[in-house]
Amino acid sequence: MYIRDTIAAVSTPPGNGGIGIVRVSGDRAALVGSTLFKPIKNGGLVSHRFSFGTIYDTEHDQIVDEAMAVLMCSPHSYTREDVLELHCHGGWLVVERVLALVLSCGVRLAEAGEFTRRAFLNGRIDLTQAEAVMDIIASESDSALQLAQQLRGGVLSQRLDGIRALLLHGLALVEAYIDFPDDDLGHLDSVAILTAVDDARRQIGDLLGSFEEGRVIREGIAVLIVGKPNAGKSSLLNRLLNENRAIVTSIPGTTRDIIEQKINFEGLTVRLLDTAGIRHTEDLVEREGISRTLEQIPRADLVLAVFDASADFTAEDQLILDAVSGRPVLAVMNKCDLPRRLQLPGSELFLDTVDIAALSGAGIDLLKQRVAARFLTGRGDSRDRVALSRARHRDALEVAARHLATFGENFGEQNLELLALDLRGALEGVGSVTGQAVNDELLDLIFSSFCIGK
Repeated sequence: MYIRDTIAAVSTPPGNGGIGIVRVSGDRAALVGSTLFKPIKNGGLVSHRFSFGTIYDTEHDQIVDEAMAVLMCSPHSYTREDVLELHCHGGWLVVERVLALVLSCGVRLAEAGEFTRRAFLNGRIDLTQAEAVMDIIASESDSALQLAQQLRGGVLSQRLDGIRALLLHGLALVEAYIDFPDDDLGHLDSVAILTAVDDARRQIGDLLGSFEEGRVIREGIAVLIVGKPNAGKSSLLNRLLNENRAIVTSIPGTTRDIIEQKINFEGLTVRLLDTAGIRHTEDLVEREGISRTLEQIPRADLVLAVFDASADFTAEDQLILDAVSGRPVLAVMNKCDLPRRLQLPGSELFLDTVDIAALSGAGIDLLKQRVAARFLTGRGDSRDRVALSRARHRDALEVAARHLATFGENFGEQNLELLALDLRGALEGVGSVTGQAVNDELLDLIFSSFCIGK
């Protein structure tokens, strides 16, 4: 339930920094400003204009800090309520004291994501735009940031509004014949209804088809590096990272545990995992590392199977082929700067093959490009890009798609009540994405993932 009280929180990260911002939203925001902030120049705060002054603790008759203050009066603010921001020095003690003074003015501490939740409840943004705010904060690549900014700008909302309009048009035509059966409405306008519903179905299908790429852009991918000992897995990891992250020696079994590091491939966030070399061994610690490697293979979005191209095919290479069978795999032929001896069977197991030399860096850029191309189509560069990136959106539109599939099956029987029921179900599915058909429990779940102060 939305209670119109006044809330406050620190909107900058915890710890020491150059600036700390305490944000206030609600009817008492202006009162808090006039009570705590003393501008250097005479006069009170003017909406949307920064003022320089001091934050004053009247109870202890002392200045807490020099600060800048800005009041943004409703409805022209982030929450569409009166919003006050106090910009003080970023030391944790100063920020905590300013927040304590604000709370002493009859203001309560905001819950996680409550400022953005109020922006949604007050109609400034819809639910997809609210979720995009958190995606912007969490973005780890240019592609993820661009997609989040597009969603925050309402690109997906506009597409869904268009789909809702088509479904509402079809529903209105159906319900006209249900509500006024005795009126002279003529025959059911099947062409108009099917045209609207088929267009909505097609657009929903396009959005569902965009989900995998949208998810990858938003979340990144897990890429697992596997191979036999001394194939060059750790050398490849170090080359990709441009740092000596993994120990490289000529001793087989040097890597015992999984080494994980994030990197950017062509604008795509990649979680690289270097693993223990797969082989038969009696060493208990190495066997545990190999077991962990095998557990990770089914979980990876992509496997880089590294082979020593300068050596003959061995039983250990066959172990690699067996382990990665059925998974999306790029074969990485390492040591391509040496004479080629490896004759690798089972090429049909691989999506592609890339020749590299991990020590010199030859072929590394091509490998990055091939990995990124596997998951990105290039459409993400478009400014009007529309893509689903959250499982919640996909699940809701899948519900809508199922209702429209049932609508198509029922249409031949001309059962108007069933047709109307199908269209209402589809509308509810679409509406739950933008928040037009959503309950408080779901809102609690969504906004609980936000940081305090946003």
